[in-house]
Amino acid sequence: MTRLFYLIPVLVFAGFAALVFNGMRGGENNTLPSTMVGKTAPKISVIPFSDLPTLGEADLKSGQVSLVNFWASWCAPCRAEHPNLMAISEAGVPVFGVNYRDDPAKAQAFLNELGNPYVAGGADPIARMALDWGVYGLPETFVIGSDGKIIARVAGPVTQRNIKSRIETALSSAGETWSYRAN
Repeated sequence: MTRLFYLIPVLVFAGFAALVFNGMRGGENNTLPSTMVGKTAPKISVIPFSDLPTLGEADLKSGQVSLVNFWASWCAPCRAEHPNLMAISEAGVPVFGVNYRDDPAKAQAFLNELGNPYVAGGADPIARMALDWGVYGLPETFVIGSDGKIIARVAGPVTQRNIKSRIETALSSAGETWSYRAN
C-alpha cells in the first residue's frame, strides 16, 4: 500500500511532463486565434510620432496589401523582427508602425539605429488602438488586404518562417498578391 503512495507523485509528474512536451512541440502551427481576421480593420487612433506621416484610416484602404506592426523600443522580439520588416518595406509592401506605450526618445533612437521600415505610423501611449485591435503582446502584426480587411495576424516576431507559412498562405487563400520575396 505504501508503494502506491510513492507511485502517485511519479505518475502526476509524468502526466505533467507529457502535457508540457506536447505543448512545446506545437511550433508555428500553434497560433493564437484572432476574432479580427476577415473583418474591416478597427479604428486608427494614434498621435503623431517622429517625422513619420501619421497613420490614418485611408492608408489601410489604399487598394494594396499592407502590414500594421505594433512595436516598442523596449521589446526584444521587436528588435529581432526588424530586419524582416525592413526587407518587406524595401520590397514595396507598405508597413505601418504603431509605437506601443513607449518613450518617444527611445523609440526614435531604436529607428535611428536599426532603420525605419514604416511609411506612416504613430504612437499609442495609452494602448487605446492596441486594445481596439486585440493586441495583447508585442510584437504583433496584422496583414491588411487591399479592401481594408484583416487577412492574418502574426503574434510574435515576423520571421522568414511565418512569412512563408502564415502570411503568404493567408494572402493566397484571400486571393491577394504579395510582392515580397526573401533574399
